[in-house]
Amino acid sequence: MNEAAKQKIEELIGANKVFLFMKGTPEAPMCGFSAGVSNVLRSLGIQYGSFNVLSDEVIRQGIKDYANWPTIPQLYVNGEFIGGHDIVVEMAKSGDLQKKVGTLTA
Repeated sequence: MNEAAKQKIEELIGANKVFLFMKGTPEAPMCGFSAGVSNVLRSLGIQYGSFNVLSDEVIRQGIKDYANWPTIPQLYVNGEFIGGHDIVVEMAKSGDLQKKVGTLTA
């Protein structure tokens, strides 16, 4: 990954407490997994930023390299990579996602 792509990814992640790299947008997801994570966040009332990786092939590949994670969507909280669809769904069910985001206290 080139330095410009890495810098853009870090700026995106740093711009919001919760950030989602996804296919499509929260209003119009382009894959079921992206829709699933977006729906989980919305159902929990979690505000988040997002980036449509289909709009930028450099970022689409770069985020996979950045997180060392081969699939999209990818969720970040406070700059930390959380995971993809299955991890986010499980964390939401257990309450761990809400704790991580700060919408639920321990």
